[in-house]
Amino acid sequence: MRILIDESLPRYLTSIFKDHSAETGQEKGLSGISNGDLLAFAENKYDIFLSSDKNLKHQQNLHNYILSIIILPSNKLSDIKSIETKLLIAVDKILPNTYIEF
Repeated sequence: MRILIDESLPRYLTSIFKDHSAETGQEKGLSGISNGDLLAFAENKYDIFLSSDKNLKHQQNLHNYILSIIILPSNKLSDIKSIETKLLIAVDKILPNTYIEF
């Protein structure tokens, strides 16, 4: 899977996806762009977008995307580590156009 990690999340996430290609928004020069533009950019280049923005589903029409979206409980490393195993399982099993919120 090709994974784009939102700029608000710790870079640590790139290290846990050893069987996938994971990049941060900062690495791609996407810092500070709107969620709509970010999703449009990611749509044809990535399979999954990771974020902690719980408002994303209310701000964007997610049915317009093949891209799957996973919302993490927060951007705190301790919170992310507490769901790391579940997150890895979700990434391995996710289908296109799926929304998962932890």
